[in-house]
Amino acid sequence: MTSTIETRLKDLGITIPESAAPAAAYLPFSQSGNLLFTSGQLPLKDSKLVSTGLVGRDLTIEQAQEAAKYCAINVLSQAKAALGGDLSRIKRIVKITVFVASVVDFTDQHIVANGGSQLFIDVLGDAGKHARSAVGMAGLPLNAPVEIEAVIEVA
Repeated sequence: MTSTIETRLKDLGITIPESAAPAAAYLPFSQSGNLLFTSGQLPLKDSKLVSTGLVGRDLTIEQAQEAAKYCAINVLSQAKAALGGDLSRIKRIVKITVFVASVVDFTDQHIVANGGSQLFIDVLGDAGKHARSAVGMAGLPLNAPVEIEAVIEVA
């Protein structure tokens, strides 16, 4: 499956970055049995946020979906670090939680979340299909528009 994942990433033009170090007193990931839990991942590319602000004011849904995609890429980065560089150990994405910093009357958090969900499916195929929660927030760290955490079943 590693070659399949690597091929899909290459076909999508995605390079998994080095995993980001935690910005405070927490672990970037934690494993219990065959479940890997990632801390919330921001939409970072080259160590910088791809966008900032509130969805519905500063960003369109499409821009927020792109941010969610980068959050998902960073979830995979943490998984890769946790699994010794071997993404083929991912059996499936069990659940993700997507936090969307949005204006008070914005109600399309689930549509924003599709940016991350689709990335997991595009990269992992059926193993990328997952349960999901998508919630609106008044704000997120560093003024990020989206943050994603994941529960991943691993071998």
